[in-house]
Amino acid sequence: MLSAKSLFQEILDDDESFALFCSIAASGESQGGWENARIAALVPPDERALAPKIARHGADEDKHGRIFNALMKKRGLKPVPVPPDTDYTMLLERHGIGLAHDKLKSDEPLTVQDIVTYLAHSRVTEQRAAEQMELLRRHFADHPELGRAVRMISNDEDNHLAYCHEELLRFAHAGHGRAIQRTLRECALAEIRVYRDVSLAVMAHMGRVLGWPRPRSAVLAAGIHAVYAYERTAGWRRMVSLRMPQRRDALGGPATAAPEFA
Repeated sequence: MLSAKSLFQEILDDDESFALFCSIAASGESQGGWENARIAALVPPDERALAPKIARHGADEDKHGRIFNALMKKRGLKPVPVPPDTDYTMLLERHGIGLAHDKLKSDEPLTVQDIVTYLAHSRVTEQRAAEQMELLRRHFADHPELGRAVRMISNDEDNHLAYCHEELLRFAHAGHGRAIQRTLRECALAEIRVYRDVSLAVMAHMGRVLGWPRPRSAVLAAGIHAVYAYERTAGWRRMVSLRMPQRRDALGGPATAAPEFA
């Protein structure tokens, strides 16, 4: 029976597919770490109190990248090149989602609207990350090789999502509500397209590595398109709602270390 657990178990059991999976994940996390570090350095003067939380977010992402690299190292594997069509963060930027890298590479302070855009983008992408890690946590929390990493990263992603909700609500109460809702909707609709395209690309690469027969690849592709159809009509709405989280001030302290991995 084809299921998320059996699919990921197959990827996990093969060294080549596992190295590709971890390399894609590590690259995306490291890119997120750099972006958050630059945003923290460029926060406008009136929002400097937010800078430590953004820096903590970036430190967490860097930690996740090290964890995925450490998982490869434990199996004697080396990172492999990330196919461009699987680069989620790069493709989001190309679609105009988030803050442009040219802006982050300059020394010009960001505006409050830039910070609102960053938080809205993060609220959408962290929803996706939290859901993906919850799926892995449900099936692999007790796995001897992956369990500890999955639990740690999943907890961090939940913190990131809670932080985005809380900070966006603060900005909404300060008068940015319409801009937030407009940006959230634009980000969500673009993200679900990028996620579909990246999912199709990842499955195509995994299929070639693992030698999947054409009918199986076709079933997986159909499933990805079905998810996109649902998200395009209604599912995207879960990415734009805002509610005060149970985890308050989720990024208010220093990033937790992961000495067992990195």
